[in-house]
Amino acid sequence: KGIVSIMYHRFNESKYPSTNIQMDVFKKHVKIIETFGYQFLNPTVLPEVFSKEKLEKKFLLSIDDGYLSFYQHAWPYLKKNKIPFVIFISTEAIGKKGYMGWDEIKEIEKYDFVTIGNHSHSHDYLVNFSFDKFKEDINKSIAIFRSNLGYNPIFFSYPFGEWNSKQKEYISKYFDFAFGQHSGVIDLNKDKYELPRFPINEKYGNMERFSFLVKLLPLQYKKVYPEEKMLEINNPPKVKIEFFKDQNINNINCFSNEGNGWDQSKLEIERNFLKINFEDKFNTRRGRINCSLKDEDGWRWFGIQFVIKNIKEN
Repeated sequence: KGIVSIMYHRFNESKYPSTNIQMDVFKKHVKIIETFGYQFLNPTVLPEVFSKEKLEKKFLLSIDDGYLSFYQHAWPYLKKNKIPFVIFISTEAIGKKGYMGWDEIKEIEKYDFVTIGNHSHSHDYLVNFSFDKFKEDINKSIAIFRSNLGYNPIFFSYPFGEWNSKQKEYISKYFDFAFGQHSGVIDLNKDKYELPRFPINEKYGNMERFSFLVKLLPLQYKKVYPEEKMLEINNPPKVKIEFFKDQNINNINCFSNEGNGWDQSKLEIERNFLKINFEDKFNTRRGRINCSLKDEDGWRWFGIQFVIKNIKEN
């Protein structure tokens, strides 16, 4: 059934709508999940979960950046209801204006339903870094966590959901799991260092959309080509997705933000391979592809994100 991972940042900070959620809306999200009869997964059992043959559907709550508004508004609610979650912290921002300090981090870390994750040191556009500078940033965050908490977290979250293959390989040496910001449902075939999450904010947090994603199931696949998610001259990429034999993908649909908007992609299916034929380049920093398929069990979904080199954030 898969694990639906949802991602939040700020709480009750209306001047940042792209990363904020109001607490009354957040509470409604939790109630919707509970109404459907689903439970929140304690991130600490994720290694055990991936050793099983099948996944029971659950929800993984993740918070990015460690803003003070999380501690002030969301933490009392999560603490009272003992809702498990993972919070990804960038070490450079700790204690700065608008962010939690080590006292707050150590306070929440004591609870067995709270998991701390590493979110790099600088929270910069790490794909723009030289590899040596990237390693320096990650190593610095690891050293700071070890110095203050006595350990480096086993969970990592890529800033902005961006990485290249060489960086991903380095992350795999120091972490057990890594999360992006591409949408999708976690299943046993997903790459442990490219785990999907649904970003939630004021625009994408309305009840209708949230109720839809709560019911989503994993759309499983064997492999995505190209493996490199950083595009330089190969824009648009030649995307090919390998599915499992006898897997029915005839009703699949994919949309992408190629060109200047979201359009349905032209697909070519040959045996258990799906080719996505783009007609235009990705013109924004992040090229996104979302694919869905409806079967007798419901809607299945997965997303892919590419990073376009030399395009700055809009």
